[in-house]
Amino acid sequence: MKISELLAANSELTDTGASKSAVVLMTRIRLARNLARMPFPGWAKDKQRREILGTCLQAVASLPQMKRGLAIAAEDITDLERQILVERHLISRELNHSKPGAGIVISKDQSCVVMINEEDHLRIQVLRAGFQFKKVWNTIDALDTELEEHLDYAFSPSRGYLTACPTNLGTAIRASTMMHLPALVIGGQMEKVVRAVNQLGMAVRGLFGEGSDASGSIFQISNQTTLGETEEDIIKHLTGVLNTIIEQELNARERLIETEPNKLFDKIGRAYGILQHGYLLNSGEAMNLLSLMRLGIDLGVFPDTQRAIVDRLFIECQPGHIQHHVKGTIEAGQRDVLRGKLLRDEFAKLPGPDFSNAAK
Repeated sequence: MKISELLAANSELTDTGASKSAVVLMTRIRLARNLARMPFPGWAKDKQRREILGTCLQAVASLPQMKRGLAIAAEDITDLERQILVERHLISRELNHSKPGAGIVISKDQSCVVMINEEDHLRIQVLRAGFQFKKVWNTIDALDTELEEHLDYAFSPSRGYLTACPTNLGTAIRASTMMHLPALVIGGQMEKVVRAVNQLGMAVRGLFGEGSDASGSIFQISNQTTLGETEEDIIKHLTGVLNTIIEQELNARERLIETEPNKLFDKIGRAYGILQHGYLLNSGEAMNLLSLMRLGIDLGVFPDTQRAIVDRLFIECQPGHIQHHVKGTIEAGQRDVLRGKLLRDEFAKLPGPDFSNAAK
């Protein structure tokens, strides 16, 4: 598979068959693995990194799940193509700026990814739309087991899988969900939720991970503990916390309808109007407007059939995707014009809001 073919195809998050989950947009599990007797990527010389890349690319690409996918060195991908992969959550921002010797293997359906020579020799990732920890864990566990038959992992009986960062020792698992929490944001409750989640040993990050903003009221929530618990226990604990957050978000939506319906409907109505008629939209504003539209769909203000369109536009309104659409690099001002046109065209056919459904 060529990079151009991959970018032309829908991903797990841009597919029109996206999850109908009201709160959880995506479930992802990532495993860190390293090769025995080889220096970690940050310490390895270029020659060693390229040797590791060759070994890992061959092993990963030969797996049944990864055949007919994309297997490529990062330096053979343009800056714009890497940016698009970041926006689709297929690679990390760290790999996007990695040293020579980094690589990527992505399955044809874009649900399985292995990053090579990022912080660790291997970052194995599986993602699915919606709240699907069991399915994601079964998939990545099988992928990891098959890969271990071809590669000699660095493992300690007392410390588990050895990783470049000590905080990943043990299971080396990062399980996370991408959650849409607009009512908690509108109600000014997110800061309290973040504090509570942190005290429970979980991390809360923005749309593109550590250091990024929570554009569109979208947050990534993941485990922090990797040592001393099994993978199943970590996922079970995280699932319990996430179910509580889902309940709080749904309760916050009900309170807004009961106590401040005019404020809520005004926000949704204005978002609808701007998306239908706006001419200049930066990515942050577009994300926030789309967030309100998705909330409107969840509340029954707009048809549920529009949910997959909004989920796709969360990705396609990002800067890299806008530039890919016109097949060239353009300045921010031009992107804002094209983003406005893209959204006007998409929402021109959307029926007007019916607030009576939300008030029921």
